[in-house]
Amino acid sequence: MSRWLTEPVPRGRVAAFRTLIYLFVAADLVVFTPWVRTRVAVPGELYQPLLVGRLLPLPTPTPTLVAALFWALLLLALLAATGRAPRLLGWTVFALYFEWMIIAMSYGKVDHDRFGLLVALAVLPTVGRARHGDATRTEAGGWALRVTQIAVICTYFLAAWAKFRFGGLDWLTGSVLARAILRRGTELADLIASVPYLLIVAQFGIIAFELFSPVIFLLRERWRLATVGFFYTFHLVTIATITISFAPHLAAMTSFLPLERVRPVVWARRLLTRWRRDAAPPAGIEPALAGQASAAGRPDGP
Repeated sequence: MSRWLTEPVPRGRVAAFRTLIYLFVAADLVVFTPWVRTRVAVPGELYQPLLVGRLLPLPTPTPTLVAALFWALLLLALLAATGRAPRLLGWTVFALYFEWMIIAMSYGKVDHDRFGLLVALAVLPTVGRARHGDATRTEAGGWALRVTQIAVICTYFLAAWAKFRFGGLDWLTGSVLARAILRRGTELADLIASVPYLLIVAQFGIIAFELFSPVIFLLRERWRLATVGFFYTFHLVTIATITISFAPHLAAMTSFLPLERVRPVVWARRLLTRWRRDAAPPAGIEPALAGQASAAGRPDGP
């Protein structure tokens, strides 16, 4: 079991995953959860912190606190994405983002798609330094990625458990997806809803998919990557039909991928080098023209 938990991975994979996660945190602040900053307009008595917020305890959000948290987290997440001071910046970003999420989720709605991302932020600082393209394998990095993977799969499996806990078996045969389509469905969803019993079949399929998601850990790498592709396709269909985004979860799910093979900076350098080589005149042409005589027998030039 310990060997499986700490299966070594290339440091380059950890570096790429770390950069992606911290860049996502920065994007999350300005794209996905900028509405958190509006929470300060809500009366303080409506702030009902989650259990962890009550245990610490954390202060009631104020305009100054939320603004300072936003700008500090945005700046530090971008710095952490460079790989500098991985422990200091990593722990700081985790603490600030954790507080950002407590503020976001303490007004009556808790999103379960943040679990894997929070776990990733909590374990990345334990890895230490890792450089892009480094093929050296690390057990600490393997542990960080494995724990993130477990959190991602737990998000699926526990979602099925929650459906049965609160909806019972009626969740399978009820009108869950129909209500979702009525509330926020797209034209594609309307086409699907018009097919008799297809939504019921889809609900059975969702439960089966979530319950059997842990099987991914038993698959060989090729089939595991194919399964991850299916997971991404599932969420793409979800966005296209009922406009529900699981962006933080999708970012954490990249822990399954061989990210060390994705090196955009190297690719950009190669393209630039190739462009320069193709744009430059062939070697030897200019010197030959410089001393070439004209058709009248006189040297070119003054």
